[in-house]
Amino acid sequence: MLHRLAATIALTLGLAAPAHADTLVVSAARMVDVERGRYVDNPVVVVTDGRIVSVGTAVPADLPADARRLDLPGLTLLPGLIDMHVHLASTPYVSGWNELDYADDFGAILQVGHARANLMAGFTTVRNLGGPDFADVALRQAIDGGFVEGPRVIPAGASFGATGGHCDQTGLPRSFARANPFNADGVEAARLAVREVRKYGAQVIKVCATGGVFSRNTEPGQQQMSLAELTAVADEAHMWGLKVAAHAHGASGIADAIRAGIDTIEHASLIDAEGIRLAVQRGTWLSFDIYNTDFTQATGTEFGTTEDNLRKDREIGQLQRDNFRAAHRAGARMVFGSDAAIYPHGQNARQFAVMVEYGMTPAEAIRAATWNAAQALGRERDVGAIVAGRYGDLIAVSGDPLADVRMLETVPVVIKGGEVVRDAR
Repeated sequence: MLHRLAATIALTLGLAAPAHADTLVVSAARMVDVERGRYVDNPVVVVTDGRIVSVGTAVPADLPADARRLDLPGLTLLPGLIDMHVHLASTPYVSGWNELDYADDFGAILQVGHARANLMAGFTTVRNLGGPDFADVALRQAIDGGFVEGPRVIPAGASFGATGGHCDQTGLPRSFARANPFNADGVEAARLAVREVRKYGAQVIKVCATGGVFSRNTEPGQQQMSLAELTAVADEAHMWGLKVAAHAHGASGIADAIRAGIDTIEHASLIDAEGIRLAVQRGTWLSFDIYNTDFTQATGTEFGTTEDNLRKDREIGQLQRDNFRAAHRAGARMVFGSDAAIYPHGQNARQFAVMVEYGMTPAEAIRAATWNAAQALGRERDVGAIVAGRYGDLIAVSGDPLADVRMLETVPVVIKGGEVVRDAR
């Protein structure tokens, strides 16, 4: 990060930026092969100009003289983690009607610190699925330009769904007349919404197929977009080369989202046997956020969450976890999505232990946040594994994460694009 800032300053002042390649050599006690769920002893990873150029067990003889070295004795290397569902502009400490006490740009300011918290926790890539319109696009630009520190952000720009649905602005009287400007009522409106949010910088499309827990005047099980509307969204997005994520708690909405060709199903709380069958048959990725109910039920109404929202959370929390187990047993493809902002950013990794409690092995849980997530993003050439050609995004932890996945809750070393952004050994 700092060398990119230096290059930017040099260009601004009319100075020549250094032309030589920047190389980092990382060695550790062992490395997790996330594809196979096994260890590689004594790895040596070479990163040049942000990309991994070699992975072996010996230091190459032809390293440049100015190559930097990072030796991590006793630590285990993993790829940088990927969280497929965060809300960087939201905080659990301001919820419900309390949000009206804050200025419109409050969340856009918060997201800078939240992005850094995700990165310091080892999440070097995050998919932002909702917040102030296009604030996440601006954040991605600021991070990529080296102006602020954070993970690789894949922005949804603006989420949308049906008028009066979870993605709309609900709960206020008509005199306030607030609405999501991208509400998609009907097939043509759905196609137009995809085109508009893509136009302004969205790199993934986020729709709300059903009601939600933390919205007002909606129930999680309600289907709110039709099969025809969801199909229009998926077809339009895929034509433009974008993936689609569907917020979907209810069984019918989940099934129709899968039938429509949606790429990832978010929450999937009330998925039934038919939904699981469809997901397995079509290879749809499921993203269950199965930790956050612990935080919401423990804090209750302390930060403004309404009792009605807590009621919905109580009603589906255990069902979601049981359905996670059922979907995993059936062989459904799964990714790691925490819904960070429902609980504090930077605590994302607490979900790993719950995934293991409800049926995954530690290797499977780690794969959900690395190898699987990269495939679901369509970015398997960039992230998700320690492989030559991908970004030099690495983390290092102590202990044995394939035996105790809680080791990922404390990440002392984080490397993004060959830059050491955290070293707290």
